[in-house]
Formats: sequence, C-alpha cells, structure tokens
Amino acid sequence: MTSSFFPPQRTLLGPGPSDVAPRVLAALGQPTIGHLDPQFIALMDEIKELLQYAFQTENQLTLPISAPGSAGMEACFVNLLSPGDTVIVCQNGVFGGRMKENVERCGATAVMVEDAWGDPVSVAKVRQAFADHPEASTLAFVHAETSTGVRSDAKTLCALAHDNNALVIMDTVTSLGGIELKVDEWGADAVYSGSQKCLSSVPGISPVTFSQRAVERIMAREHKVQSWFLDMQLVMGYWGGETKRAYHHTAPVNALYALHESLVMLRDEGLDAAIARHARNHDALVAGLEAMGLQMAVAAEHRLPQLNAVCIPEGIDDATVRTQLLQDYDLEIGAGLGALAGKTWRVGLMGHSSRRRNVVLCLTALEAALQQQGLTVEPGAALRAAQASWTAAEA
Repeated sequence: MTSSFFPPQRTLLGPGPSDVAPRVLAALGQPTIGHLDPQFIALMDEIKELLQYAFQTENQLTLPISAPGSAGMEACFVNLLSPGDTVIVCQNGVFGGRMKENVERCGATAVMVEDAWGDPVSVAKVRQAFADHPEASTLAFVHAETSTGVRSDAKTLCALAHDNNALVIMDTVTSLGGIELKVDEWGADAVYSGSQKCLSSVPGISPVTFSQRAVERIMAREHKVQSWFLDMQLVMGYWGGETKRAYHHTAPVNALYALHESLVMLRDEGLDAAIARHARNHDALVAGLEAMGLQMAVAAEHRLPQLNAVCIPEGIDDATVRTQLLQDYDLEIGAGLGALAGKTWRVGLMGHSSRRRNVVLCLTALEAALQQQGLTVEPGAALRAAQASWTAAEA
C-alpha cells in the first residue's frame, strides 16, 4: 500500500540541487495564500527587487519564471528570436547544445562556435564568427558551464556582441550568487538562472532579467511568441503591472516564499561576501583533493569555485565511488556528462552547500572510498591541506 514519502537527509554536493537552508524550508511551509492576494503582490515586488540585487541590474523586466531553469532558457530564446534570424551559439559543454536546440526550434539558424569541454568560450572564435556572419542578431553563451566546471569571459563576450549590434542571451544557472555577475555593467540582454544552485532554494523556479534593448525587440515582434506561457508580453501584465495585476497563471506561491527567503539570505550576507565564501571553500577543497593525488579537469584560471570538476584516477570505478558515498555517508556528488562521462566527478559547493563542514565531509568520505578501491592515499593529508588553505585565507 502506498504511504507517505519521507526522504533521507542527504548532503548535496553534486551539480544541483544544493542543500536548502532550514530558513528556506521553513518559508516553504508557510500558509498558502492566493496568487492575487494583496500580501502576495507585495511579496512579488520584494522578490523583483531582490533579484535585481542578485543580478546587479535595474532592469524593470526582472522576474522568476514559474518553472525550472530550462524554462527560463526557453523564455529568453522564444521572446527574442524570430524565424530566419541568425544566432551565434557557443558550445563548450552540454548546455550550449541546449541553446542550439532552442534556436532551431524558433526557426532561426545557429552558427556554432565550439570549444573543447573544459575550456572557456574562445573570444577569438566568436569574433571570427561575427566577421563571417555580420547578419547575426544574437550571441548566446553559458557563463558557468555546469557540465564541465568552467567559467567564460562574459564581460568581453557581451562587449563583442554589442560591437556587432547583437543582443546577448546568457545562461547564469550556475553562476548567479556564486561568482561575479554584473548584468548591467556587462550589458547582458536576456539572462536566466535557476533557484536550486547557488541561491539554494527549492528547484522549480527560473529567475530571468531582460534589458531595455531586449524589451524593445520583444515589443517590435511582428508575430506572436510561439509559447503562450512564456510570452513576456503576457507575463509583464502579471509581474510588471504598476497597479492592478492581470491574471496570467497561478504562481507557485510557496516555492516563491522559499525563493524570497533565499534571496533575503543572499542580501544579508552580501554578494561580495558570498562570492568570497565560495572561493575560500573551493580553494580548500582543491588543496585537499590535490593532496590525495587527484587532478582538476579545468585550468585554475577558468575554474568555477561552486562546481569542481575532478579527474577520476585510472583504475577507479566512477559509479562505485559515488554509490559508496551515497550509501555510507549520505553524500551526493555528480557524474561527468557527455564527453566527460566516466572521466570526471562534479563536486558542487553551491550556496548553502558551500560550508567548511561539507568540504571536510567530502574529503574524508572520498579518501575512504578511494582507499577501499586500492588507491594509495596518505591518511589525513587532504584535511591538513584544506585546513592550511583556510588558515592562509584568514591570515
């Protein structure tokens, strides 16, 4: 007979979702009110302001899409693209490929700029793509590629797009709240993220923001957006109304309570402090992993502190280690994707998961699992290296 579901208490150090703070879970459990209730409308305004802070933007069209990050991605593409458009799409991992899918489903042409998985997007290749395709109206790229743990130079790519009279669609699903992200200063035009990564809220919400340039393109469309639900001209009436809000859909009220609380926590900590925390714990984790003889898959200058790609040592079985961590330690780390499947682990230190205790747990558990598979690891070396890193950061 089917009964209530009681999930185990895991430590989530994979590519997402991340650990959800008790404050956020408590907010999720508050009484549900109507999505047009005056109190909820006031909360919507606060969420918008908090998202503007997180994105570092004054864009008026800033809101949480009532669906996961993939819907935020689609919202950006279907609103800005029309059949016959040319879009330069950068791919250096899984999620650039999903951008290509969106472009093609909009009836546009994707000009692919491809780089090796684990390398950042090549600015030189993008510059050449614009030279070869002066008709390109949009540049699309992933700021922080979740599948590889690499960061691309978003500021330079945005400037290059605008030099060529193109708008920018940027994926910040893994970067928002974890590394520097300055939407207005860099000039990104359509930016989407997710609630379950560095914001450490529950999965299912996609924050987005559109520049005035993007809004002007949306308003100048000559035919309807192919998605009714994601049509920003319709959604604006609910999230952007200055007086009475027009009903568009029933918002996920409790999930937005949770997002609001996670954004309050980010504001209270401060963006700079949150970014510094992610960097400190990343440095300690890397020091510990290298002390065990493991290698990182991404060059130091391009690594994401919140998503660490670790090379799996020769002779070590990927799935066996991850299964042992889950069964023996209730610890989740991620497998490699696509070209890196079976070659890397992805260790997330995102948002509420980016804590010293989690770094210690990960290093201790991984050391035990590797020893059990016969890898020679100096006992305690990883923790000593991590502690030395933290001590140096505090000096």
